[in-house]
Amino acid sequence: MARERSGAAALLAAAERAAPVASLDVVARDLRDGLGAWNVSFLFLDAVGRRMVRVTEETAAGQADRIERLPLDGTRYDEVLRTQRLLQVPDGPAGTRVLAPVTNRGDTLGVLELFLPGEVTAEVRERIEGATHVLAYILVTDRRFTDLYHWGQRTTTVSLAAEIQRQLLPASPCCEADAFTLAAALVPADNIAGDTYDFALDRDTLHVSVTDAMGHDVEASLMATLLVSASRGARRAGVDLAEQARRTHQALLDHGSGTFATGLLFRLALDGSGAQFVNAGHHWPLRLREGRVEEVHPEVDLPFGVPEADAHRVQELDVRPGDRLVLYTDGMRERRAEIVDLSALVLATAGDHPRQVVHTLTAAVDEACGGRLADDATVLCLDWYGPRRSR
Repeated sequence: MARERSGAAALLAAAERAAPVASLDVVARDLRDGLGAWNVSFLFLDAVGRRMVRVTEETAAGQADRIERLPLDGTRYDEVLRTQRLLQVPDGPAGTRVLAPVTNRGDTLGVLELFLPGEVTAEVRERIEGATHVLAYILVTDRRFTDLYHWGQRTTTVSLAAEIQRQLLPASPCCEADAFTLAAALVPADNIAGDTYDFALDRDTLHVSVTDAMGHDVEASLMATLLVSASRGARRAGVDLAEQARRTHQALLDHGSGTFATGLLFRLALDGSGAQFVNAGHHWPLRLREGRVEEVHPEVDLPFGVPEADAHRVQELDVRPGDRLVLYTDGMRERRAEIVDLSALVLATAGDHPRQVVHTLTAAVDEACGGRLADDATVLCLDWYGPRRSR
């Protein structure tokens, strides 16, 4: 095991020395040289989470016509991403196709695919899993310096509004820790804009927000920029939740040209001492507890940006270990999506990872609307396990 850790450290060091667009090749070369692997490739999830995009040397060189796009649902890749387990598939009499998940803190970045001679031993498996950990780190680090990964994920044209909107979202749609797991999804990811979600983790608190700016297209994305920037600025200044809400509201009053936005601001103490939130005209959350799904009905204040709004109230939210909370925007309830029973779906997916839950919910709404949503649809799923365990 120590030898495997040393090998992973050497691989990571080599990848870090390479240019961002070449670091994937470093991992592939290591697997070819060390395991005799061939056809080593990496497959991204596309921006809307429905197709896989294979990364090759031609992709890195910017040859768009050489990009291979593959369906996701019901495939081996789908199985690997859902189960987060390495999969072996016989490939003729003397070979094995290996698919391994590449994930960072719950964020499913994609799948590493390679072909090996013979069977996969425990030692080979450890070598591959070590390579996926290194690859995940490389991807998270390198995407700060290159557009390769953003470019490769785009299988549809992205509007200006959506481009603005996507830059507002956290770098990852998922986060795992001892005390919780959180995942979010937003559809459509390539067109209209106005929805945002945000989260941040500090030493003592998980901070979460979901907002929905009035309107569509660029105007809505600019309002969303005001919302997220004001909210993040307040959070990073270390103010309490009431002041964060006040600054978010004031930003729209001062610069929003008469527009408004609904939103939820939520803070969960990681020591289990409680949860607080502000509801500015937003949908009530759903809570799954002990096999039962119900709407949580707190008091609702006026949306951010409405001049008549008084100070937004900070309320306590009953969150217990084992609870699942689901927050969403009104795109999940649009007219054509009324046939989707969100509560029933939350119950039916009770045993699934939050990452799969948000995929199931948004896919159901998208299907009900024939793939043509009239508004953004955003959903965030939070599993609370309880205070962090000591190490």
